[in-house]
Amino acid sequence: MKELAEKIKSDLLEEIKSISSEQELVELKAKYIGKSGRVTELTKNMRDYSVEERKEVGMISNTLKTEVTEIIDAKTREIKDAILNEKLNSEVIDISLPSTKIPCGAPNILEKVIEEVEEVFMSMGYDVVDGPEVEEDRYNFELLNIPKGHAARDAQDTFYIKGDEILLRSQTSPVQVRTMLKYQGSEPVRMICPGKTYRRDDDDATHSHQFMQIEGLLVDKNISLCDLKGTFDTIAKKLFGPDCVTRFRPSYYQFTEPSVETDISCFACHGKGCSLCKNTGWITISGAGMVHPNVLRNCGYDPDEWSGFAFGFGAERCAMLKYGINDIRTFYNTDLREIANFDRRDGEE
Repeated sequence: MKELAEKIKSDLLEEIKSISSEQELVELKAKYIGKSGRVTELTKNMRDYSVEERKEVGMISNTLKTEVTEIIDAKTREIKDAILNEKLNSEVIDISLPSTKIPCGAPNILEKVIEEVEEVFMSMGYDVVDGPEVEEDRYNFELLNIPKGHAARDAQDTFYIKGDEILLRSQTSPVQVRTMLKYQGSEPVRMICPGKTYRRDDDDATHSHQFMQIEGLLVDKNISLCDLKGTFDTIAKKLFGPDCVTRFRPSYYQFTEPSVETDISCFACHGKGCSLCKNTGWITISGAGMVHPNVLRNCGYDPDEWSGFAFGFGAERCAMLKYGINDIRTFYNTDLREIANFDRRDGEE
């Protein structure tokens, strides 16, 4: 048996010298270690052998099969390397030809604005939290002090997926609710939640049925409107420049009490009055207020012990003001020239 195995190996080494293609190598492999190959034939009549003979034949055939496989694999690598070298030598690049200009893209303008806002808040110790866009009515409305049938829902009419319980979120406030419910009044919360929101609205230059909203929440002990004003001041100055002046105006939201509209001094006319600020000298940026006691209570926080503030603004509005964009639909078209224009305004290449 050993002599036969040596003969098979010797024949393989002789035959493989003349192999020059992958197809010939496949045929050679089948000849030796295929189903009817010479190596396989060694164990064809194993049942006719004694126990000791079976052990010897099995060991010899396994060793031979390993050696044959290694020889064939080595030849396979040799042939593939030869083919690759031949291809590399035949393909010559003409460096005298002009190169093909590949247009460079630019970061999405909304993502740039959101990242800038996130950096500002993270520097102040806020967490960036995400949540589902398909939401339950109780998180989107009810726990935010907006029960079914309340008139405040009209301004946030959204798209319903299943009955009146599953919907596309009309605000990112549900993320705030989920975060507060997670802690159940056990510790403070400091977070922002940027993300896509949906409302049934007619698309025009200033409205869209979907838009990016950035909301923030701070819940702790002894929080007041002074803390909200100081936070808003810091954010406005970092986003719109150190000369930016802020102010609050009374407003109404179902989930905050008291509620305010937050304005900044017009950075185009510096308060003198122009078309951007509609000759008022002020630009409204967001809505805000102290978290309503009912919302705190719904989320497991005792309003006699805890207080907080919340705010929200649209990323598109900030970008439109910052980059002088007069149509919100610009963010959602595919005109790369517009994106490149925004990129140049930031002074990037």
